[in-house]
Formats: sequence, C-alpha cells, structure tokens
Amino acid sequence: MLNKYARAFFTRVLTPFAAFLIRRGVSPDTVTLLGTAGVMAGALVFYPRGEFFWGTIVITLFVFSDLVDGNMARQLGRSSRWGAFLDSTLDRVADGAIFGGFALWYAGGGDNNALCAVSIFCLASGQVVSYTKARGESIGLPVAVNGLVERAERLVISLVAAGLAGLHKFGVPGIQWLLPVALWIVAVGSLVTLIQRVVTVRRESAEADAAAAAQNSGATS
Repeated sequence: MLNKYARAFFTRVLTPFAAFLIRRGVSPDTVTLLGTAGVMAGALVFYPRGEFFWGTIVITLFVFSDLVDGNMARQLGRSSRWGAFLDSTLDRVADGAIFGGFALWYAGGGDNNALCAVSIFCLASGQVVSYTKARGESIGLPVAVNGLVERAERLVISLVAAGLAGLHKFGVPGIQWLLPVALWIVAVGSLVTLIQRVVTVRRESAEADAAAAAQNSGATS
C-alpha cells in the first residue's frame, strides 16, 4: 500500500528537485551513493548513542534519494539495469545500517539483550525477505505476493517510532517504549512476509514443474 500510494505522491513532489539536480550535472548514481552514505551516517553515528530523534531526522533527509535517483533516470531517459542493481544493492546496505544502529544501542547504552536480538532479527529477516523475491524471480517465477511488511513498511514503522522515541530526551514521558514495540511489530511482520513468500514460491514452482511435465508428456505422445 505504501509503495503504491506514498511513492507516487513523493515522486510528484520531488520531480522539480530531480530536474534541478540534472541541470547541475549531478548523475543518478551519485545521488544513490550520497543517499546511502547519509542514511548510514545517521544510523551508525546517532542511533548507537541513543540519539534517535536527530538520527531519524538525518536519515529521513537522505532516504528520499531512493525516489530522486529513479526520477532523474526517467527524466534523462536512461534507466538501466546497472542503475536498478546499484539502487537495490545499496537499499540493503542502508537497511542493515538502520537496524544495526538499533542493535548497537541495545547492546551498549540501551542494555537490553532481547531487543538487541530483535533488532538483529529485523536486519536479517529484511534481507532474506528481499532475497526470496529476487531468487524466485531469477528462476522464472512471478512471486505474485507482496506480503504483510515490505521494505517501505519496515522503514516507516521503524523510523517514525525511533523519531518519536527520541523525544523522550526532550522531556516527553513514556514515549521511549514506541521503538521496542515497533521493532517487535517489524520482526513479526517480516517473519509473516517471509513465510508468505516461501509458500508462494513453493506453490508457483510446483505449478511450473507440473506444467512443464505435462508439456513434455504431450510432446512425446
């Protein structure tokens, strides 16, 4: 849902900025690299110190590069396999930095081994959820399921909760519990999504194998 509606809205909003960067001679790949570097800096500099509000502000400023670079490529009329590969690969790096930052906080100043483990699970499951779709498509299957919690949902839930939890340092009471709740939601949602995709790939592969067998038997009869 977020991918369908939010992405379309922000694409329209960011189109003039993308056009401005093109006029300045900035390439889509440069925006992709700078955006990832900014997200990593926000996550790995601020989050391990418990500075969730400012870390989220920095990450939010750079996370929109994921929309800007694609917008630039379309305006330039040169969308490429390389650009899609680079964008997808660096998305995984950025996601790992965000949940890695949470894990570092709970392993250190946050002093909560359970939430450290949940953060690591969110990191790993997010990577595997993406891999299951990519691997299924690489063997010729449509993987016709989105799942409960995809990348957009993982980021929105985690970043909104982290930003609000950071307000605890400004005197807002009790709000720091939003981040642990969000991490548990993302962890459970990612697990459900992973199961959905594995079940879908298993069904589609069985159907494809049966269709291939029927075609072969028909050709030999």
